[in-house]
Amino acid sequence: MELLNQYLPKTEVEKKYKLKMQKLYQSKGSKAFLRDNLDRHFTASAWIINPISQQVLLLHHKKLNKWLQAGGHADGDENLEKVARKEASEETGHNNLQQISESIFDIDIHTIPERKGIPQHEHYDVRFAYFCHEIEETSINSESNDFQWVELDRIKDLTNEPSILRMVSKTKDIINGI
Repeated sequence: MELLNQYLPKTEVEKKYKLKMQKLYQSKGSKAFLRDNLDRHFTASAWIINPISQQVLLLHHKKLNKWLQAGGHADGDENLEKVARKEASEETGHNNLQQISESIFDIDIHTIPERKGIPQHEHYDVRFAYFCHEIEETSINSESNDFQWVELDRIKDLTNEPSILRMVSKTKDIINGI
């Protein structure tokens, strides 16, 4: 949780998320990383950027019917960067991602609806950003319907999710700094 403690939120909403995440960890400890913690638990995501084409990889998630970044459950692993990298590999086929920074890129708390006997719950999502230069090697697994490498200015054509748009803004800052 050291990375979360060091994370400097960019927005007021992220400041609130950080406090909630810290409280969850303080109250549940390592159990906060298990999906058995039915009301809320940590997840990790990979925001994958091609810096040359200035595109981001989005997956159309089957269960949620939304365009999202790769990611998933920690399943007890407290190393969330490792979880994000594993999920990216499983969901996109990319194994040679270059982590942009050792810091967290973004944090988000979002509600997952009830499904197949699993009650509605919250994902405390910790996100890491990666560069990917081999976009033609992208493949998806059974969790997604489709994938697209999307230009930053075209992401709004697929989604208006506030957390995705927040990451788009942060990505533009990174690319403008290259």
